[in-house]
Amino acid sequence: MSLDTPLPVTRTERLSAHEALQRLEHERNSRLTQLLALDEAGTDAESEVEEHVMSAQKGTIRRVLAEVEDAFTRVRDGSYGNCLDCAKPIPVERLEILPYTRFCVPCRRDTA
Repeated sequence: MSLDTPLPVTRTERLSAHEALQRLEHERNSRLTQLLALDEAGTDAESEVEEHVMSAQKGTIRRVLAEVEDAFTRVRDGSYGNCLDCAKPIPVERLEILPYTRFCVPCRRDTA
């Protein structure tokens, strides 16, 4: 089996809108908590390097928050859970791990 061979999907059903919204809300709250912690730690930054690292981390968290917000929109418009590239359903296991993902694994590899 190669890395390009799809793994068998053990759960064929899709996440319900309610499950997706719960996972996205949890993801949003976790990221907001991280951002708050970085803001609080930022007041204690002792060097430019620490400030730069925290700034980069904040940028990453903000990008993820934007992706989470986009995923909320996809839940509302009914496109959540479908790959934005190939339009095939994204495996439930992937959505459970990364609820804001926009791509299935093969398409993500192609866009990376």
